[in-house]
Amino acid sequence: MSTGDDAKQLDEEQVRQVLELSHQADTFELKLTVPEEDRFATLSALGVDPLDAYIRQVFFFDTPELALDRAGVVVRARRSQGRPDDSVVKLRPVDPGDLDADLRARDGFGVEIDAMPGGYVPSASFKGTLKKPRVKAAVAGEKPIHKLFSKGQREFYAERAPDGIELDDLSVLGPVPVLKLKLPTVELGRKLTIELWSYPDGARILELSTKCEPAEAFQVAAEAEAYLSGRGVNLSGEQTTKTRTALEYFAAHPLG
Repeated sequence: MSTGDDAKQLDEEQVRQVLELSHQADTFELKLTVPEEDRFATLSALGVDPLDAYIRQVFFFDTPELALDRAGVVVRARRSQGRPDDSVVKLRPVDPGDLDADLRARDGFGVEIDAMPGGYVPSASFKGTLKKPRVKAAVAGEKPIHKLFSKGQREFYAERAPDGIELDDLSVLGPVPVLKLKLPTVELGRKLTIELWSYPDGARILELSTKCEPAEAFQVAAEAEAYLSGRGVNLSGEQTTKTRTALEYFAAHPLG
């Protein structure tokens, strides 16, 4: 999310690549993970009321050896307090030029660039909202995993997953409990999303993010940097990804 002198910056080649990719993306998400020692001060500085947050349970699906992860495929489902269950099949990284136009036109499909201090990754996500709550039953083994995904999502998975690995063959990795809220910011003119992920070993990741149109990404990044640094938020901490942390933990500590 930062472009400041004290934070990790994209080099000239990365900036060129991001600009080129931005013409092929649907959305741009700017992310920042906050160091453990700065977490409480950051939440206080932003005026976050924890009672405004809602609870999520996030489940990932992969083989015990993380074969999907190695192939750049992420399969996830979520339960959310007061909201419908949802699921996603994601390909990361992806070259948007390799995606079929008909696929990109499908409801729930989109290409997004995730950018953080010092790096970025383009991804393609096929999202779906479940009409009935099914995640709890599926992770308990009472329903097959494929029931969490639409026909289009299943086709996308079949095209991109390693041969021989069916959705119903995957292991449940999770849950990870998450507190999430969206904080309106007058200065930014957009909402700042705040997520606190808590892992079974006691590790936690606090992530700040905001989405924008690809064409305005660098302007929004500069505005977000000014907003956060003006409140004393540390923009130079080591960046950690939520998904990577979850997959590596549950691969090393299989359930059951």
